[in-house]
Amino acid sequence: MDKNTILGLLLMGLVIIGFTMLNSPDDTTSQASEQKTEKSVAAEKKQEAVVGDSLNATELGRIKTIVAQYGKLEMREGKQVYALDANDVSFALVGDSLSGQVVMDGDMAFSLSSLAAMPDADSRLLHNAAVKKVREAAEKAAKYSDFARFVSGKSDTLRLENSLLSLDLTTKGGMISKAELKNYKAFQKGKEGNCVLFESPYNAYGFAINTDTHRFSTEDFYFTPVQENDSTVLMKLDFGKDVYFGIRYTLPHDSYLVRMEVVQQNMSAVIDSNVSTMDFMWNQKMMRHEKGQSFEERNSGVFYKFSGEDGDVDNLSETGDDEEKTNNHLKWIGFKYQFFSCVFIADTHFIGAAPMTSEIIEKGDADHGGFMKNVSFASSVDYSLDNPKPAAFHIFLGPNEYKLLASYDSISPEEDLHLTRLIPLGWSLFRWINTGIIIPVFNFLGTLDLNYGIIILLLTIFIKIVLFPLTYKSYSSQAKMRVLAPDIKEINDKYPGNENAMKRQQKMMELYNRAGANPMSGCLPLLLQMPILIAMFSFFPSCIDLRGEPFLWAPDLSAPDMILEWDADIPIVNWIFGHHLSLFCLLMTVVNVIYTYLNMQANPSNNQMPAMKWMMYLMPVFFLVFFNEYAAGLSYYYFLSLLITIAQTYAFRFIIKEDKVRAKMAENAKKPRKKSGFMARLEEAQKRQEALLREQQKQRKGGRR
Repeated sequence: MDKNTILGLLLMGLVIIGFTMLNSPDDTTSQASEQKTEKSVAAEKKQEAVVGDSLNATELGRIKTIVAQYGKLEMREGKQVYALDANDVSFALVGDSLSGQVVMDGDMAFSLSSLAAMPDADSRLLHNAAVKKVREAAEKAAKYSDFARFVSGKSDTLRLENSLLSLDLTTKGGMISKAELKNYKAFQKGKEGNCVLFESPYNAYGFAINTDTHRFSTEDFYFTPVQENDSTVLMKLDFGKDVYFGIRYTLPHDSYLVRMEVVQQNMSAVIDSNVSTMDFMWNQKMMRHEKGQSFEERNSGVFYKFSGEDGDVDNLSETGDDEEKTNNHLKWIGFKYQFFSCVFIADTHFIGAAPMTSEIIEKGDADHGGFMKNVSFASSVDYSLDNPKPAAFHIFLGPNEYKLLASYDSISPEEDLHLTRLIPLGWSLFRWINTGIIIPVFNFLGTLDLNYGIIILLLTIFIKIVLFPLTYKSYSSQAKMRVLAPDIKEINDKYPGNENAMKRQQKMMELYNRAGANPMSGCLPLLLQMPILIAMFSFFPSCIDLRGEPFLWAPDLSAPDMILEWDADIPIVNWIFGHHLSLFCLLMTVVNVIYTYLNMQANPSNNQMPAMKWMMYLMPVFFLVFFNEYAAGLSYYYFLSLLITIAQTYAFRFIIKEDKVRAKMAENAKKPRKKSGFMARLEEAQKRQEALLREQQKQRKGGRR
């Protein structure tokens, strides 16, 4: 083979190789093609692997029996039809002929007859899914037995209302889906109009009957509404043949109490005779209603009363997550807001309670802006098939107004309901002050048709007048102590140190006795005033009369008067003040600092303890932080009270002259005074201490020898 031949062969080989490379697919195209082929093959294999399914004769026979037994009897074109609907599946039985259809993917429908046949290869998967859906519907119908006809339907609402309350009733569950208070506005940001206590789906309650094999819950059923009159609606499950179960609602005129009655007739044909209790479940996501979010959270939660005349009112924690379980009977259960409450009051009682729960919705939660807490309650009530009204309740849906709740306390003839305990008016003594004095006076002043800022001013003046004798006594005692200040200093200088403490105390008591003064007499009147101050601390944040009432720059005296607001996340500042600054609280702090200064000047002995002095000035600053989140009405009251106290201080300085006090004390010193029991005990203790010291000195001298 010559050279040219060899060169030609090489060139031909290169041409063939180049042509092959130019015409071969790239890697991406090749991989895509391979994947497409694999998917196609897999799909074909899957389709081939799926075995066609269908309804057999035995299943159709069972479905026919279920429809005949549990279906709803209707008249269609002059024929009796047993109809049963469940899970997008509808059955119809006419004589011995069963028909029906199942809707798939919202629009594709399969007839029952088509599902009895084997599917084509192209529709095998969807066909099998439809068969499965029919079987599930049949099993659900069998599970609910006679109630099966009510598990499907259309959710409608109808309204009951009076001058105070508007209720929406829903056919789904036969419950109140919305409660609106006509005389109260919503103040939460983003909400306008009347205050809505709750609305679906954030509130749900219902009854459940348990048998050995089944549990029937009214929340699962679609009721038929029957308008019995303009104030009464019956939510009815009609089984036919004079058999029914229902929930009747009655809303009287001018009332916040809704009457709810469970009614029934001939239910022994449906429910086992051994059933003796009926469960009650209530869940709610508590909506916000007020401007002051943090304070509203701290005053909302689950409250309940134990059954019996002496039954206490208790509650779950309002400031943290909590749960409680009790085996004791309960008279009522309530989900309480700052100014409103939803309360179920049993005619008889609730048979204990499964864990009642309250869970705070944290700030990071998406629902935090519109809701506060998730709360729940579960219990049971006595049930009898023979009783046409096996359970009955009053439902309170209204404001936490003391006089109103007190009027409802007597609706149960067996016991006082103590609904007023829903209002946090403080512990026993403070509550008595609020209910016996403050609330009656405040309500009377409210009849004067004045702005509530003026009413608070009048209330403050009234309280100051009542406390005037104690205030005068306190200032008079302080004047005596100021007169004795030089003598007290002389005694302290003469008997310094701890070893002379008893002697120093004795000499001071002798001084007080001669002068007719008592160092505690100035503190005691102030202590006697403290219960009223604490009572007011409970009263104002709970006073619904202040809700939405404006005064000066404050648009709502029941909420903080936010003179300055910010959305920015400011370290430390936000932790201390939140996202606002309240002007009334700031004014109260300034006046408190002034009053502290005047008090320190009037009592020079306090200046001898620098730590105490600084503590006295730090307290007003602490109050600024503490009260910044509280109602403007409370800060305004303390502001007025301090102003009046300062005015009283200057007035007392003019009335009570220290030279006259000194002259009177000198006159008292001349009068013979019987030694008090305390002085006698003090002198005896002084003698024992002196004897002990002498003995110790002798022992030390003997030891040195």
